Amino acid sequence: MKIRLMAAMLAATVVLPFAAANATDLEVTHWWTSGGEAAAVAELAKAFDATGNKWVDGAIAGSGATARPIMISRITGGDPMAATQFNHGRQAEELVEAGLMRDLTDVATRENWKEVIKPSSLLDSCTIDGKIYCAPVNIHSWQWLWLSNAAFEKAGVAVPKNWDEFVAAAPALEKAGIVPLAIGGQAWQAAGAFDVLMVAIAGKDVYQKVFGDKDADVAAGPEIAKVFKAADDARRMSKGTNVQDWNQATNMVITGKAGGQIMGDWAQGEFALAGQTAGKDYTCLPGLGVNEIISTGGDAFYFPLLKDEEKSKAQEVLASTLVSPAVQVAFNLKKGSLPVRGDVDLAAANDCMKKGLDILAKGNVIEGADQLLSADSQKQKEDLFSEFFANPSLTPEDAQKRFAEIIASAE
Repeated sequence: MKIRLMAAMLAATVVLPFAAANATDLEVTHWWTSGGEAAAVAELAKAFDATGNKWVDGAIAGSGATARPIMISRITGGDPMAATQFNHGRQAEELVEAGLMRDLTDVATRENWKEVIKPSSLLDSCTIDGKIYCAPVNIHSWQWLWLSNAAFEKAGVAVPKNWDEFVAAAPALEKAGIVPLAIGGQAWQAAGAFDVLMVAIAGKDVYQKVFGDKDADVAAGPEIAKVFKAADDARRMSKGTNVQDWNQATNMVITGKAGGQIMGDWAQGEFALAGQTAGKDYTCLPGLGVNEIISTGGDAFYFPLLKDEEKSKAQEVLASTLVSPAVQVAFNLKKGSLPVRGDVDLAAANDCMKKGLDILAKGNVIEGADQLLSADSQKQKEDLFSEFFANPSLTPEDAQKRFAEIIASAE
């Protein structure tokens, strides 16, 4: 559904150079409210406040699926914030096309974003009709399986090295009273887990054909049937999770109540907050230990057009601050994500982050589903997998048919 616009929002503001900006307060909305996320956001706020301006935190509790409609409603309703989080991809596309988002091309050109932001697909996701509309802040990859070393020790089995070993260990975990796989009740968690299984089991090329090329025949074919078989295993192993939020599921791994979790690398922020050490207390398997690939999803900040000239100037300061080298290091070390700059030193990275950086350096990357599918298509996919994980009577075969129909009409 196209966004309904208010004529009052169409007035453009004057863009002045970064150096001319004066101190002012900027409200920044986002959905980073878990403990680890809050610690990372504090680094952004501290850096912006150090410019003489003030970060006014507009955190919205819940997931992006909860926050985005609120953010969009405010922008289209004439009450825009100064900056707002969206995922890399097409979530803000209609807002940009409607003329409601600020063009950051001058800032990006002045600070050589095209040269320093890697991979180039991150900035491509910010670019519409040759103009840059957002400041990327991290690379978040979905392609991880997080394992509790204590849970496997209690179950008397070795920590798995790949997905097949993890599935094989499930009975021993269950016998020890441990949920093998923690998946929260939010729809995006189920859909994200399926995407990770697709890359691990069907491979990078099939993933691209389905989500990039929108090939419904491949989506209905035998390779994706194998993925649905794995998703059925995941559904069985996640029975008994009984939590809603992703960080609650992560906490089950941290406390040894669950053997593992398929989740993006933002989970690392929760492990760090709990004082756990990668390689000692928990194990990470990029690509589920099968295909070591990083998806270049993550987060960027967009800047709605404002009528207040001073706030408009300060928006440039914030955009510059978010991409600056020191902020990239401080923020991403807390967040568990990888920096968007290819020229920063992350010597302090833990074992799991180093694995991610190594995969990124090798170029083993794919674009995230948010970058390849429209928000509407993503929502249809999330609805399907929410039902699939919640309803055992929905067979893998029937679910695959519905999945292929979604891909056939995907944008």
